[in-house]
Amino acid sequence: MKPIKTTCPVTKTAQLLSDTWTMLIARALLGGPMHFCELERALLGISTRTLTLKLKKLEDEGMVRKLRDGTYAPTKKGEGLKVIERAMRRYGERYL
Repeated sequence: MKPIKTTCPVTKTAQLLSDTWTMLIARALLGGPMHFCELERALLGISTRTLTLKLKKLEDEGMVRKLRDGTYAPTKKGEGLKVIERAMRRYGERYL
């Protein structure tokens, strides 16, 4: 999807989380720091290349950081996704 130039916070958030893997990676990391190989095992079907690219995107956006021990963890900004994840879960349970 081509990014839309906007100042709307809803549109900007939707663009950040628009693909399936980005939110699933963030959700996995909200459970605690994980090594790359742990993320690969937790996210069935993701390719090594896709995981690498999505982690880089999340790092560039300031949502995830790589710790000295080699694990990835959400930043404070990334922790803010908890409320979105909960809302998506409730919506899915109720309507899907």
